[in-house]
Amino acid sequence: MNLLSLSNASPWQLPLIISLFLIFLYLARRPFHQGLRALGRTLSNGLRLSSRSVLLAEREMQKRNRDVLMTEGLIQVERELEREFQRVETIVNRDLQAYPAFHRKLSELLHQVDENYRNSSELPPTPPAWVSTIEAVANIPDTADGGVAAVLEEIRKTLERHHQTAMEEYRKATAVRHGILQKTQPGWRQLTDTLEKVNHSITGLKERASLIDKCIQQYQDIRSGSDLAEQRLSTSAMTQFAISALVMMIAIGGAVINFNLIALPMSEMVGGGSYIGAYKTSNVAALVIILVEASMGLFLMESLRITRLFPLISTMEERPRLRMVWISFSILAILAGVESALAFMRDQIAADMEMLRQSLTGMEAAVRTSRSLIPTIGQMVLGFILPFALTFIAIPLESFVHSSRTVVGRFCTWALRALAFILRLLASISHHLFQVLITIYDIAIFPLLWVEEKIRRPAKEPAPPNDNPKLATPKKEKS
Repeated sequence: MNLLSLSNASPWQLPLIISLFLIFLYLARRPFHQGLRALGRTLSNGLRLSSRSVLLAEREMQKRNRDVLMTEGLIQVERELEREFQRVETIVNRDLQAYPAFHRKLSELLHQVDENYRNSSELPPTPPAWVSTIEAVANIPDTADGGVAAVLEEIRKTLERHHQTAMEEYRKATAVRHGILQKTQPGWRQLTDTLEKVNHSITGLKERASLIDKCIQQYQDIRSGSDLAEQRLSTSAMTQFAISALVMMIAIGGAVINFNLIALPMSEMVGGGSYIGAYKTSNVAALVIILVEASMGLFLMESLRITRLFPLISTMEERPRLRMVWISFSILAILAGVESALAFMRDQIAADMEMLRQSLTGMEAAVRTSRSLIPTIGQMVLGFILPFALTFIAIPLESFVHSSRTVVGRFCTWALRALAFILRLLASISHHLFQVLITIYDIAIFPLLWVEEKIRRPAKEPAPPNDNPKLATPKKEKS
């Protein structure tokens, strides 16, 4: 019976139909409640099981992220240790490998300085004590005898002459001693410079040793799986991801500029009217050149062992690796020269297109005057430098790849945790939703439920008599 028949029914039929429908709902109340409860429990339990499964997956993802983070930290610390040990080896080979010759030279300098010091320490003979003699002769009283006075005068002159000769010899010996000390001064300076070099080498070794100690401590913390190491590595990964993403965006901007620089002149080489699908062949060719330049730059960085995205290249022998360095650098230089030539052609093509546009619009072509060469030279220099600048994109690319594993894994962990929360919330909502449906069902048949409650409610029993006379309430006597 549809709604149209109900609307056309007589007034006495509609209450009968509603009464029959309510009786039907009342009779089906118990199985309907059981069905709704079963459906609610099934849906709620399914959502809760799904939430539990998602939480287990989140724990596994978190464990995987921790393992990846610790592994990346170990690899990074091992690379730092390898680099520090290489620097220590360089210092040892540069300074301490020639230690025997250095020790021999140092011994010779010390021997020479010691010998000069001993030679300079020999004191010259002291002048005779003639001063007192001359004073004693000068104090002899003068007599009237001229012969005695002449003899005394002669003695005084002889003594003064010998005294002056002795003083000159003393001064010469002192000058020789000072000359020996002056010859010792370059030896002292050379010895001081040599000791400063040794001190610098030892200081460099101490600094490297302290850095190695820090790396070993970090390595031990990572191997032990401490929370501090995990937090430090996670923060470092987030920072590297943000910085490398920013640098790669800048590099992509440079690649776009490079693409616009060579896209127009490439139409003269491959044809401006040909298409590959929906794209111009010149644009595709310019994009391929830029990608090849980026690949050659990546191979160059890998061959120089600056980056390690391809372990096979970094583990090659020395001669093939150097050969690959020169090959990739040569191809990159050739492509840079091609881009510089294309940048030169771009200026000429742009000028010709402008003249053609003016002639087609009926405007008189302007007389080509001597233009400045600065824009052309700037485009050529930019076309030559940009390929080499894009070479260094390999460094942020490596950092982005390694850090993205941690960042993406952490994002997946957060997503799984949010999904588990949503599933648990939906389970709770579904459980209460079916309870609400049961309540609405009961509200629809509440008249019959009310009648049932009245029928099943037992009659109130009379209050039992109070047998305790002490607790009985005394009656008031009539006055």
